Amino acid sequence: MTTLADRPNTALIVIDLQNAVIANAYRRNEVLGAVNSLIDRARAAQVPVVWVRHADEELKAGSEAWQIVAELAPVQGEAIVEKSYRDAFESTDLEQVLSRLGVGKLIVTGAQTDMCIRSTLHGALARGYDATLVSDAHTTEDMTRRGAPPPEAVINHTNLYWSNQRAPGRFGGVIESGDVDFTRSG
Repeated sequence: MTTLADRPNTALIVIDLQNAVIANAYRRNEVLGAVNSLIDRARAAQVPVVWVRHADEELKAGSEAWQIVAELAPVQGEAIVEKSYRDAFESTDLEQVLSRLGVGKLIVTGAQTDMCIRSTLHGALARGYDATLVSDAHTTEDMTRRGAPPPEAVINHTNLYWSNQRAPGRFGGVIESGDVDFTRSG
């Protein structure tokens, strides 16, 4: 439904699937497979794929650790949004990219579930977007040593609470990768 006027289109958002970010990610290969399938289907339906790539003091721009994983590959013409905060909208050109594409609905994938995924989902909803999380296409690493629940619990909890997110005139939601139908997108 989105509260953004004249934004009927949908985009697939691929967040931080970079070498260092997912080196030790839970279900890494399964998540990359699901994301790769979504990318192929989005491209076939002419739905924009927007890549988000993180850099900070620990993850230096231009380094091998910062590169998008070899299993995935942006193609010419697909936007790559560079960020340094967890919310992919914060101090980036993501809003301008989505506006230019007429996008008001986001299909969100990537890493880390408990950091950049959650922050970007909330940032999107607060900015007027509908934001759907792909339940089997996001991941995180094991941070139990720092007091976090195990990765499976983090992912399951995020899927649970995002499944019912709402704000006036806009919706969150969760869908499995196999159920995403880009041919019915705007």
